[in-house]
Amino acid sequence: MSGSFDENLFSPEGGFAVRIRDLSGGNGAEPVETIRGFPTLVQANAFARRYVRDSIERCRAKGMGAEDVLQAWFAFGEDAEVVSQDGQGWTSGTEIRDFAANKVEDPEERNWRVLDPRRDEDDDAEDAE
Repeated sequence: MSGSFDENLFSPEGGFAVRIRDLSGGNGAEPVETIRGFPTLVQANAFARRYVRDSIERCRAKGMGAEDVLQAWFAFGEDAEVVSQDGQGWTSGTEIRDFAANKVEDPEERNWRVLDPRRDEDDDAEDAE
């Protein structure tokens, strides 16, 4: 096995990145945005997972079944995937059906903003003023 777990856990130079895609097709197959600077794979994975979870919940309307939620998400939602050289990053495919079937009970599961590395940049800019 090349590289240890610790080497894969902490980011390469510049950090891990998460690609955000608009599923409505407005941007084709290209990501709408790539968010860079996640210091660990764990943080990048958690951000992407929460981002998708939030997108699913924004597509959910009262009384919708899981298949209806999935259809709405594929038509109007946003997907996120972690970019890593060794393919270890999180993708929605493994959990999307569970997300659609089970409404979020804990709002923290949707709170991707707390993990957003751009937030640190905003904090630094405010400190500089």
